[in-house]
Amino acid sequence: MAGVSSALYDPTTAAEPTTGRGRSRGKARRDAGRPRLGRTAILLISGLYFVGPLVGSFVFTVDDPVKGFTLSAYSQIFSVSGLWPALRLSLLLAAATIALVFLLLIPTVIAVRLGSPRLRSVVEFVCMLPLVVPAIALTSGINILLRWGTDNLASTPFWDTLVFIQNSSFPIVLLLAYVVMALPLAFRTLDSGMRALDVRTLLEAAQNNGAGRLRAIVLVILPNLRGAMLNAGMLTLALVLGEFTVSSILGYNPFAVWIVDGNSAGDGPVTTAVSLVSMVLTWVLLLVLSFSGGRRTSAAKPS
Repeated sequence: MAGVSSALYDPTTAAEPTTGRGRSRGKARRDAGRPRLGRTAILLISGLYFVGPLVGSFVFTVDDPVKGFTLSAYSQIFSVSGLWPALRLSLLLAAATIALVFLLLIPTVIAVRLGSPRLRSVVEFVCMLPLVVPAIALTSGINILLRWGTDNLASTPFWDTLVFIQNSSFPIVLLLAYVVMALPLAFRTLDSGMRALDVRTLLEAAQNNGAGRLRAIVLVILPNLRGAMLNAGMLTLALVLGEFTVSSILGYNPFAVWIVDGNSAGDGPVTTAVSLVSMVLTWVLLLVLSFSGGRRTSAAKPS
């Protein structure tokens, strides 16, 4: 038995699998650590890329050549001229743009999903067209149309309408341009949210419980589309608040144009402070909306 046991157990041969397993485990640990190091490096580089300009802007607002460190630029935010009208105009345009985009796209996406899935590619093509049209070209086209209207509609009943849509207190022509620019982002977001739902099953279940088609869409489908609607609204809000080219060329003064005009007028630290504060508040608002939307979605899921 001792000979058989010694023949079955050889320390030299028994150590090889253990050593091989140890090497394979060490290699696996090193291979698992490499992606983590890569992700960490990418996050650090991205953080420096985004945070660096913000830190430089903050230093510019608080570093006075004469007084040294001062927060006077931030204390002047509430008294600077032209800020609140420009911010009010941008917020009104953002709210109207979100409402009009939802009014156009949500019924379209639902109708395509339920009634004509083959038309999805056509709708997608139409909504993606603004991506291939530069903002400067879009603005040039709007200017040509407005110039044509000025030359040909002065003696017609449409003249008052032409003047009304260019009212500086709420320029509808700028609102329509923002809607066109927001279509690609909003359509992609809403379409992805709609495709993630089993719309036909939800609709049939609601109708089997006595709900009409319209009531089922409003009370069942739209609440399940809340996350996509929230994301589309946030993207549209960011687009409107940061847009400069179209509004500047058309001669209007929303928030982004006011910031540039304030910097060129010599109020650089104050307008930069306004930009930083508005950016931080926008981030906080988006985070709050995203967090509240995520909580509602998780609460709506069955346990």
